[in-house]
Amino acid sequence: MNDVQNQDDLYIIVDVFYKKLFADERISYIFTRITPIHEKLEEHLQMLVKFWSQAILGTGGYYNNLTQIHLDVDLKSHLTKELFEIWLTHFETAINENFEGFNCERMKNMAHNLSTIMQIKIAQQNKE
Repeated sequence: MNDVQNQDDLYIIVDVFYKKLFADERISYIFTRITPIHEKLEEHLQMLVKFWSQAILGTGGYYNNLTQIHLDVDLKSHLTKELFEIWLTHFETAINENFEGFNCERMKNMAHNLSTIMQIKIAQQNKE
């Protein structure tokens, strides 16, 4: 298998990832009822490709506030540690099923770091 090299590769990962999320009833409600991205899925996938492309390939182009997006979702429905674990499992599986290499490992490490940061920020928000 090849490593992630371009935005087409990233699209494959995020597309497979969201198919897994939508198929998992433990987490799918976040994306269908809480923040119904299924209505604008292609737009959402393109946003994620930009995020990962900027983070891994250095292309730029992602301008959204990732932290605030998750904080806003948490206000609607609490994002638990278990939900982040499900998210990470599906994300890593989507990568591992399609690619391998240095950039893939960077993506998985970054996803774990983002998960930790988001959980800390959510905990801080919920203390206020």
